[in-house]
Amino acid sequence: MSFPGITWVKAPAPEAETDTADLQRTVAEVLARVRSEGDAAVADFSHRFDKADLSAFEVTRSERESLVNALDHQTRADTEFAIANVRRFAEAQLACLQPLEIEVLPGAFLGHRIIPVERVGCYVPGGRFPLLSAPVMTIVPARVAGVDEVIACLPPNAHPAMVAGCHLSGADRIFRIGGAQAVAAMAYGTETVPAVDKIVGPGNAFVNEAKRQVFGPVGIDQLAGPSEIYVVADQTGDAEMLATDLLAQAEHDVRTRVGLITTDAKLAEAVVVEVEKQLKTLATAAVAGVAWVAKGEIAVAADEAAMIAYSDHIAAEHLQVHTADPRAFALRLRNYGSLFVGQNASVVYSDKCVGTNHTLPTMASARYTGGLWVGSYVKVATHQWLDDRGVRAVAPAAVRQSASEGLDGHRRAAQLRLDRMQG
Repeated sequence: MSFPGITWVKAPAPEAETDTADLQRTVAEVLARVRSEGDAAVADFSHRFDKADLSAFEVTRSERESLVNALDHQTRADTEFAIANVRRFAEAQLACLQPLEIEVLPGAFLGHRIIPVERVGCYVPGGRFPLLSAPVMTIVPARVAGVDEVIACLPPNAHPAMVAGCHLSGADRIFRIGGAQAVAAMAYGTETVPAVDKIVGPGNAFVNEAKRQVFGPVGIDQLAGPSEIYVVADQTGDAEMLATDLLAQAEHDVRTRVGLITTDAKLAEAVVVEVEKQLKTLATAAVAGVAWVAKGEIAVAADEAAMIAYSDHIAAEHLQVHTADPRAFALRLRNYGSLFVGQNASVVYSDKCVGTNHTLPTMASARYTGGLWVGSYVKVATHQWLDDRGVRAVAPAAVRQSASEGLDGHRRAAQLRLDRMQG
């Protein structure tokens, strides 16, 4: 590893070459069969991959209500707290998206409308732990955006509270279908599952590959890799807090990337010691410890400029700022999925309930995109209209340009309107 102005106290293990050919073939088979055989193929793959034999995929209205009523009081209250915060933030974001119409030339009017996607499919992962916030993050912004119909799919063995969360978040229909077969069902439609216009939500490698293969006729939010957390810190960083935050994210998956970039070599060494100390008592050390050994990174920057440059190069999914003036420092950072400014802003708050979305870009894709948000569920569609003044202003240039390009049909279409006005 090399990067200008950076040395490593702990470097991540080299990335092993992975052969995805088998994964791609398996997913392609799933997609092809679900597309041609519908529910029968979904049932077959659910039995094969999830060991589930369901007489019906869809969760009935009465079952949904029963699962909500079965939630303990605090779990329901906490879920509704998260829903309210995510909704409040999404509503504020949507308010920033406004219709537009301007007169760019006398008589030539251009504009756009904000149009919700008609039907969205939300994939809600089961995962190693019941992530009760997962349905909130994908379904609530869709409802705020004004999507006509919101479909939710989650694995058959998902925790009952996850199904209840889908209901409370506002899903119109909920299906117990997981994996690539869920993506296929939502992309192509079956006898039971309606075809959607866009699929959102994270999942395992099979879900990710299925989203990649169906993209085009159906939209997707992004292709998500393993979770990531990085922290940029100066000498004011707290080693115990930094280690705690790194391990909190590391417990998601053995492939989670965790890193610290600091200008303080003593802090870097202290964090390594603190991580090893905390792993001895962490209940999820079997996962977090593997992630730390394989993916953990502690980098020392020669100065603030090098720290910022390396952080922007990494473009982490979650980026925490622990510096003397974190709000001023944050303005100098460009590439991140979501930014956590100051020691009080822990990733865990965003993961669960504070209101920003936890479905974020990974694998350095934060260099060109942000995360899931209310804008992911709408289209900004342009329009134009011209009166006679507008035609006179625009048509001559369009005629000349079309002629120079050799596009006679274009030239005629532009000239016809001008000729009729003059006649």
